[in-house]
Amino acid sequence: MAITTHDTTTDIQDRAILVSLVTDKIKRTGIDPELSLQELVQLAETAGVEVLDVLRQNKETPDSKWFIGKGKVEELRMAADGLGATTAIFDQELSGAQVRNLEETLDLKIIDRTQLILDIFAGRAKTREGIIQVELAQLSYLLPRLSGQGKNLSRLGGGIGTRGPGESKLEMDRRHIRDRITELKRQLDEVIKTRELHRERRRKSGAIQVALVGYTNAGKSTLLKQLTDADVYIENQLFATLDPTSRVLALPGGKDVVLTDTVGFIQNLPHHLVAAFRSTLEEVNEANLVLHVVDSSSPMRAEQMDVVQSILQDLGAAGKPQITLFNKIDLCQPEEKEMLPSDTRHLKVSAYNPEDLERITNVIQDELAGDTLIFRIPGDRGDLSSLLYRVGEVLEQTYDENDVLYNVRLNKEDYVKWGYMLTDFVDQPEVGVIKDETQF
Repeated sequence: MAITTHDTTTDIQDRAILVSLVTDKIKRTGIDPELSLQELVQLAETAGVEVLDVLRQNKETPDSKWFIGKGKVEELRMAADGLGATTAIFDQELSGAQVRNLEETLDLKIIDRTQLILDIFAGRAKTREGIIQVELAQLSYLLPRLSGQGKNLSRLGGGIGTRGPGESKLEMDRRHIRDRITELKRQLDEVIKTRELHRERRRKSGAIQVALVGYTNAGKSTLLKQLTDADVYIENQLFATLDPTSRVLALPGGKDVVLTDTVGFIQNLPHHLVAAFRSTLEEVNEANLVLHVVDSSSPMRAEQMDVVQSILQDLGAAGKPQITLFNKIDLCQPEEKEMLPSDTRHLKVSAYNPEDLERITNVIQDELAGDTLIFRIPGDRGDLSSLLYRVGEVLEQTYDENDVLYNVRLNKEDYVKWGYMLTDFVDQPEVGVIKDETQF
């Protein structure tokens, strides 16, 4: 079915009041309401919204009709009239009925946190997979809320909450939207199959993969660019990177690895988005090593690190070998730097410091390397000599009559895969022959 979309961009900037409701349920989940609200400000600014004011309310449970209390609705109306606001953005997810009731009472565009994030993703998606994933997430979010979107869609000028699928898709009836969702899922399945073929090809080729993960705006893309000279979009914005980017990183010993930048994590990442982007996020599961990039200058550093570890757990990647990079260390006060751990698994770095970049590549190499062994290879076994160069870093090569002695620092993953062909040629068995992954 051909879909026609309309351009909803505008030069008129949305002027918004942000609203946060802290309930007993939110307190029990461990979500930091203040961190979440600070992020909402950043999200709104990333979407091009002028933030005029912030309203907070503590309540045992959300109001079924208004989400916030009736008195707070009146306070919001007065604030909007006084400040000239055009939009109210809620830090939690609203139902279609709540959106409709608030719109009718306030005469404002009503946006919730999920819709705002989806809107930002719609503006960031560039690849076919990314565009499909975002549209699927948006339509899955909008389908049960169609009855609450009337006034939003009738407003002229567009703005946040109207990017992506556009008005024409939302004018379809539910059956057509469900058909579109089915079609998008079919297209996404095809893309996922292609992605899996690429993964399988990388596995067979023995490519070593390293994944950059972290909270949004931690500096992952900057590190990728500085380490590999990658031509990637870098901006001080949330979700500046949406589509995964992979580049070859040359390690000091001459070994190449594939370094992949992934979409940033955030507290309360919409479940529709997680579901649609799961195949992309699961790239982390293919990594031999995870580099957890942390914005060390953030006052919410510890909470952000917890969110990343929680999402890695959900993805099944929590058990991956991991190195923490405390990035943006140049923005920290001296006393803050002293509080951060510093060892081979925790590095304090700046993406713009060449010495720090060298330290990172050395640590990656050391982490991926296994034991150093000496192999005695017959002179006529060139195939085994080539294999040694593939599975490790040849430190020294000497000759003993008809044999060649290789002193090799082994790569863990490659030796687990190919080492069975070399175990009979270890010249110093007392050092310990690596036979399986458990010995690392």
